[in-house]
Amino acid sequence: MQENQNIQAEEVLDQGQTPNENAADTAETRVAALEAEVAELKEQYLRARAETENVRRRAADDVVNAQKFAAQKFASELLAVKDSLEMALLDQSGQFETLKFGVDLTLKQLSAAFEKGQITEISPLGEKLDPHKHQAISTEESEAEANTVVRVMQKGYLIADRVLRPAMVVVAKPKA
Repeated sequence: MQENQNIQAEEVLDQGQTPNENAADTAETRVAALEAEVAELKEQYLRARAETENVRRRAADDVVNAQKFAAQKFASELLAVKDSLEMALLDQSGQFETLKFGVDLTLKQLSAAFEKGQITEISPLGEKLDPHKHQAISTEESEAEANTVVRVMQKGYLIADRVLRPAMVVVAKPKA
């Protein structure tokens, strides 16, 4: 090992430099290389950070657009229902059966739109009261088991398994 250092020292002396000058040049070269590497890493970091910010901003824009246009498909389904109701109101024929037939078709259009929008009826008649899906508005003496739905005053609806509107119901209470 001593021989290698002596050989390196001789080579340095042959080049006209002292060993200290060679070490200083090597250190300066090393510092310059490290500074270049730091600059490159800093540039990569800034680019990655900018890309992350762009992805975050695009995701936020996507969420805003999804919220803004979420009802678009369902609303387009309801346009046909509105058109049918307007035509029914404009009907001056006075034929009750024709009007009833048209209203029935309109109800079928609305039911189809509800189905496409994942809106389903809550039909609780005969079921136990579920406070998450039903709103009891009164009680009534009945032969049925206590807290069983005996009448539905207003239908409830679910949208994709989430309560949109609870069913308003009358529940049974035991006879006195």
